[in-house]
Amino acid sequence: MIKNPIPWPKGAKCAACITFDMDADSLIHIAHPEDGHSRVAGISMLQYGPKVAIPRIVESYRQLGINQTFFVPAWCIEQYPQAIEAILEGGHELAHHGYLHEHPRELSDEDEAYWLDRSIAVIVKASGKRPRGWRAPLYNFSHRSADLLVSRGFEYDASLMGDDIPYLLECEAGRLVELPSHWGLDDWPQYVQSMDLDYMMPIRAPEQGFAAFAQEFEAAYRHGALWVPVVHPFATGRLARWEVVHRFLEQVRERGDVWFAPMEEIAAHVRTVVDTGLWSPRIDRLPYYTEPVRVR
Repeated sequence: MIKNPIPWPKGAKCAACITFDMDADSLIHIAHPEDGHSRVAGISMLQYGPKVAIPRIVESYRQLGINQTFFVPAWCIEQYPQAIEAILEGGHELAHHGYLHEHPRELSDEDEAYWLDRSIAVIVKASGKRPRGWRAPLYNFSHRSADLLVSRGFEYDASLMGDDIPYLLECEAGRLVELPSHWGLDDWPQYVQSMDLDYMMPIRAPEQGFAAFAQEFEAAYRHGALWVPVVHPFATGRLARWEVVHRFLEQVRERGDVWFAPMEEIAAHVRTVVDTGLWSPRIDRLPYYTEPVRVR
């Protein structure tokens, strides 16, 4: 079903990275700049992520012997240093996810560049190295995002949804590896209900909600795809839900032929097999359109 499968390291049948977006209460403050500070229940729900879920998730990864990627808004890095310390001490990747979860597509040219650069500086201060990857908050990748990322030395993006396997983004400034996911692998439709976030969905039971992710994994395993859940500590990191995920990961690890790796390692592998001629990827030229499409 995948016409151009990518060879994964050591004969692995698929690659996997559970990517946590640790947005914490940045979501409240960006959505409600005038009264977000007074939405105490919503803030408490979101602070569950850095305060309770992150230590739980990092400990699970230690037990499982895997390293993964955390996309964190820079404001959250500054606000919750203990959570960031746990992530880094666990050997996990700290990746770029905006400053206060601002949406790049809604910003001016100057503002998108400013918040990108300001957040890079925060990540360097916290981790000692520049970020290799970026996910646009709420997938809001703009027409200029690719050029900004390439010009600042980013290796990959994880915002787009155009394939089941990695592909390349080509822009005026150069190329990026795209490590795609999609809304079917996002936990908001399964687990999030919040009036403060203006998002009301019927909440699934833990096993029912995770069934969507498990079925996506089995297809990725059969066909050699890339499995990238886009999940959030305050949602998937809740006790019963994470118990389901941990049990699933234990079973998958026992198979011995699934490559769990941080996104930066997956992107580096993609570049290696492309540069050595072992694999020829699909290449998308960005932006897709340079002006609005008008039909007359």
